[in-house]
Amino acid sequence: MLVGVSVAVIAVAFTVLVVFLVKTLLAAKDSLEQAAQTLQEIQLTVDELGNEVKQVVRQASDVTADVQHKMKQIDPIMDSVNNLGEALSEITLAAKQTSAAVIHKFKQTNSKVAARQPAFRSAPSKSEEHKVQSHASTHASKQGDTGKEKTDPGWMKWADVASIVWQKFRN
Repeated sequence: MLVGVSVAVIAVAFTVLVVFLVKTLLAAKDSLEQAAQTLQEIQLTVDELGNEVKQVVRQASDVTADVQHKMKQIDPIMDSVNNLGEALSEITLAAKQTSAAVIHKFKQTNSKVAARQPAFRSAPSKSEEHKVQSHASTHASKQGDTGKEKTDPGWMKWADVASIVWQKFRN
């Protein structure tokens, strides 16, 4: 009898083992089916993204070609701007040279005129003295309390010369 009970216990244990094994295999089957479905969805998504990426690459290529075409059209304009810059540089250099020559000529003329004038002047006439005194009394605030006449600054003469040169240069 012990053998009969042992066989019955083994049979029940085997049946329980088979039932749990079948449940485990069914769960594994469901998991594999879900994984296969997920892989199919991923494949579709990759295909769609691949098409979109191809479209983006085509558009980028078109934009690049358009930009290159427009850059080729702008090249002559850039060359013209470069030539204009060189021309302005040459004009500026010529203007500098001309102004230097004019200033040098005025300095020479000014020094020749100063050399020709006598170092002393004759005594002023009565009318000239009256004019100087009248001028001194009128502009006493500029001369100060001493009453001595101030000399004109030399820079004013140069400013007059510069304005004359500028007017002649403009015309």
